[in-house]
Amino acid sequence: MSSKRGTLTRVKTREKIDGWLFVLPFVISTLVFFAGPLVVAFILSFKEYSFLDQNTIWQAKWVGFDNYLNALKDPVFKKALLNTTLYSLGVVPIQLIIALILALIVDSDIKGKTFFRVAYYIPTVTSTVAVSVMFMFIFKTDGLLNKFLKLFGIPPYNWFGDVRLALPSIMGMAIWSSVGLYMIIFLAGLQDIPHSLYEAAWIDGANKWQQFWYVTLPLLRPTFFFNLVVSLIGTFQVFDQAYVVSGGNGGPLNATMTVVLYLYRTGFRDFKMGYACAIAFILFAIIFALTLVQKKLFGEETQYQ
Repeated sequence: MSSKRGTLTRVKTREKIDGWLFVLPFVISTLVFFAGPLVVAFILSFKEYSFLDQNTIWQAKWVGFDNYLNALKDPVFKKALLNTTLYSLGVVPIQLIIALILALIVDSDIKGKTFFRVAYYIPTVTSTVAVSVMFMFIFKTDGLLNKFLKLFGIPPYNWFGDVRLALPSIMGMAIWSSVGLYMIIFLAGLQDIPHSLYEAAWIDGANKWQQFWYVTLPLLRPTFFFNLVVSLIGTFQVFDQAYVVSGGNGGPLNATMTVVLYLYRTGFRDFKMGYACAIAFILFAIIFALTLVQKKLFGEETQYQ
């Protein structure tokens, strides 16, 4: 009896060791590439540090909350935060509405829906830099868009060079390039809704619009919440498009300056790494707070049989 118990103990111990060996690469990589840098960045946000300093990170001057207070008083950071907020308010709702409409279209019985699914999704897997360069070609003064508008007697615009048009132009580019991702997620949500619910609604006399309003939308709530959170995080972290279009300076007149672009400039051009880390954690706090608000508004996930 004791021999069997000892054998069972050795087997369980061996299983535990094997389990830890399997997860050890993930644990090490997480500590080295995520948890460690996160802790160091948080400490740096309370220090005055530059890569050009001869001192190490631990020897850098401690300034407390000065970096956070300076960020809140920094006019360029305020402008970047305003631009990012306007960008999110413009992109997120339009992006999700178009994605939902496209998902409803490709989930219907139209011919060639596989082709449309692929066509709508292709821009999502295209490099952001490549998309930005393509739109710069389309939106330049003698580009395709102005040539098209000229047919209707509309004068050419310098889309990315105009303070009023630069940010909306980037919004349009972002919507076009990423709407396919949210379409696919909405499509998965639509296909997860039992068809029997639509049949029951039809038997009760509900038309297509009533089925969409009272069946589809409520049951898409978890999917919509996921898309909303992911889209909002993505828009608040916008960097590539603004960097490529403005050449990294956020121009014209900081019209395309975003929080992440300003963070990049502060840390890797001005070498104010402590200040840049403080900006990063302010952005994290904003995104985290917005996510909690959305979770509160959407409530519990909808369940159905």
